[in-house]
Amino acid sequence: MNGNHEEAELDLVVTRRTAEADSVISLELRDPNGADLPDWTPGAHLDLMLAPNLVRQYSLCSDPADRSMWRVAVLREPDSRGGSRRIHDELREESTVRVRGPRNHFTLAKAERYVFIAGGIGITPIVPMVAAAEAAGAEWTLGYGGRSRATMAFSGHLTAAYGERVALRPQDEYGILDLGTLLGAPDKDTLVYCCGPEPLLKAIDQHCAAWPTGALHVERFAPKEHNAPVLDKPFEVELAQTGVTVTVPPQKTILQAVEEAGVHVLSSCQEGTCGTCETPVLAGEVDHRDSLLTAGEQAAMDTMMICVSRAACPRLVLDL
Repeated sequence: MNGNHEEAELDLVVTRRTAEADSVISLELRDPNGADLPDWTPGAHLDLMLAPNLVRQYSLCSDPADRSMWRVAVLREPDSRGGSRRIHDELREESTVRVRGPRNHFTLAKAERYVFIAGGIGITPIVPMVAAAEAAGAEWTLGYGGRSRATMAFSGHLTAAYGERVALRPQDEYGILDLGTLLGAPDKDTLVYCCGPEPLLKAIDQHCAAWPTGALHVERFAPKEHNAPVLDKPFEVELAQTGVTVTVPPQKTILQAVEEAGVHVLSSCQEGTCGTCETPVLAGEVDHRDSLLTAGEQAAMDTMMICVSRAACPRLVLDL
């Protein structure tokens, strides 16, 4: 994982805008002076900084080997809070947009075989993953669901490039994705990567319950639901780098308390889905409430997302 740190911010130019499907456009972003862009790996995303208080995360879906440009694809959300609407309505070719990243909390681990499953715009991080699996000589299959063929971005490219290994399953033709058929039996040499809406992720969690620990990797669009916090009373957070100790009451996040104490922490989504505010934990027990860390990463208690996660003990020590 990344840990909290200052990341590169770049002003990039939209050099191509393409309609990829109904309500989905892709943007190619390049440095205005033609410079190479930073390296990234499949599963990485960018922050698009659309306005002072309007930052949204989008997965990179271009070729990591092509450092001349980055591509993101954006679904126009009918209940948009402003991000996708602004991108669709205002970002044109030759527009400039500030970006931060790339950042990767959905990395593709090495495996002999992969099962990729995507729902709707969740195909975006999967596109470069499939290409990487193919280049590595791994076995793989992709199950890709959407409301209809017209709404499924990159479907033509995927079927043309990979043929029958791609199972397109538009819901108006096939119903919901048949996870049992797509996944098959649990296999210790297979990793499962899934991105899509929460109902799909809940279903795949259930289907993969019998799979080896660590086999399933998911990326969420929205935060998971959580029970009440472990502690319903104030706790202390010591900031090891600055020597400051703050008290975090039940109604505030650690991020809010730390920033009120004058310590700046990079943050973005403030709902535990982007990973920007990830902070190393030096001591204490964490009540993890993010939607990013795996069960194993959470159990290690060595990092946390301070925008949502809390203490499960009277005092935490953070590397801030």
